[in-house]
Amino acid sequence: MSVASARRGYRLLRRGRLGEAGRIYLLTTVTHRRQPLFSRWHLAAAASRALGGPGSWCDARLLCWVLMPDHWHGLVELGGGESLAASMQRAKGRSARAVNAVRGGSGPVWAPGFHDRALRREEALLDAARYIVANPVRAGLVRRVGDYPFWDAVWLPGGGSRG
Repeated sequence: MSVASARRGYRLLRRGRLGEAGRIYLLTTVTHRRQPLFSRWHLAAAASRALGGPGSWCDARLLCWVLMPDHWHGLVELGGGESLAASMQRAKGRSARAVNAVRGGSGPVWAPGFHDRALRREEALLDAARYIVANPVRAGLVRRVGDYPFWDAVWLPGGGSRG
């Protein structure tokens, strides 16, 4: 199978997918051309403030997230007001504008699209949250999760305010 036909098949599978209100999704998006844009602290801080901010998610609820140098993972509980794609598009758009304002330019920050996986059980939620926050440790960026500045989880005291 060619790369082009695989891409067409993937788009066909995704067509019309709206997400289910109340369901929790593990979301992943990557930077444009997988550039390690967020290895620069000031850009990562700007993106984190935008991605972690309540205005980025409207009636969806961001439960947990981490911003890595070239990608972002998050756990989002979808509200009933809009599709998963619309929620993600807003968050990516807000963060791209914030990053471009800091770097004094314009241009793509994120690659088109995103990956999502619906979680099915409560245990899966905890496993996914652990996977997300441990990303910087697995990548060798820090020794302990708490040493990495660009993540948050609602289960922490004051959760939802890091970044």
